[in-house]
Amino acid sequence: MKQKLDYIPNDLVSLYDYERYAKERMSLNSLAYICSAAGDELTYKSNEKSFQKFFLETKTLEDLSHANTNIQLFGKTYETPIFIAPVAYQKLVDIDGEIATAQAANAMNSCMIVSSFSSSTFDDITKYTNSPLWFQLYIQPDMNVNLELIKKVEQLGYEALVITIDAPISGIRNVEQRMGFFLPDGISAINIKNPFQTTDNFENIFDIVEYLPTWKDIEYLKKNTKLPVILKGITSVSYAKKALDLGIDGIVVSNHGGRTLDTIPASIELLPKIAKVINKKIPILFDGGIRRGTDVLKAIALGANAVLIGRPIIYGLATAGALGVAHTLKILKEELEVSMIFTGCKDIQSIDESILIQ
Repeated sequence: MKQKLDYIPNDLVSLYDYERYAKERMSLNSLAYICSAAGDELTYKSNEKSFQKFFLETKTLEDLSHANTNIQLFGKTYETPIFIAPVAYQKLVDIDGEIATAQAANAMNSCMIVSSFSSSTFDDITKYTNSPLWFQLYIQPDMNVNLELIKKVEQLGYEALVITIDAPISGIRNVEQRMGFFLPDGISAINIKNPFQTTDNFENIFDIVEYLPTWKDIEYLKKNTKLPVILKGITSVSYAKKALDLGIDGIVVSNHGGRTLDTIPASIELLPKIAKVINKKIPILFDGGIRRGTDVLKAIALGANAVLIGRPIIYGLATAGALGVAHTLKILKEELEVSMIFTGCKDIQSIDESILIQ
């Protein structure tokens, strides 16, 4: 493996460059976890490729005075619609893990969503950023554990609760299986004493189902937190409608980066239908396949209020720690701003389907 960088070389100018650099600096074990996807990885590949179906219409004589990328969510202002997605076990690629990512979020004024399987403590993460923090929850079978986690992050000032619903069990990721992926000593879901592992101690896969969350659990958690509740992993119109009916505060259109079930449609293919049903009643966040500022623009044009970035953040972290993550966010934000200028959009609110050509 090559050494981590403490500077940004001249040829590191895109998220694809970061992916190349990162893969030269990650262990085979870490690569198997971060880069793998379910089955034949068709959904994972489609997430990126499907953005190519949409082209942009240029509008270069518009009045763009007072241009900005600010957005409003849940009564708060965020300086950029590019958020850091929750990714577990970040110490797999950097000794400081989530703390380094938090430092980058602070430098770029970007919202960071912290995984319940974080390898750094929630307290430590909070110390290293003044930017907004949200908490992502994998629902545990013991509801008291969930409530304790939520109470903890509420006390620390986290601003929203993101409940992942699309990964009740682990997907079958052949690359991980062939590698025999393991968590090295010293790396764990440090904030949870005994996290539920769906692959442990079950002879029959269907023995797991009695431990898996249901809509009743979502309702219970919603009633027991002051935070806005966002469901991450909405891939169908029916579940979008159900979220509205239950008074959920926001959703994330996401197929978990293709890591759970293969042959789910690409996230960007699902977004327009779901956005039509939501009809701007609650915020929609989006993730899956974003590698360019034009991808961010397209997702917003198709109905997203903000986007989440996962693997590219980890590639930045593996390449150059906090510096790499901050630079990754900077690249993407600058690409978005340039794309907005060329399409005549002076702010996020003015981005709509009129800039798209199919």
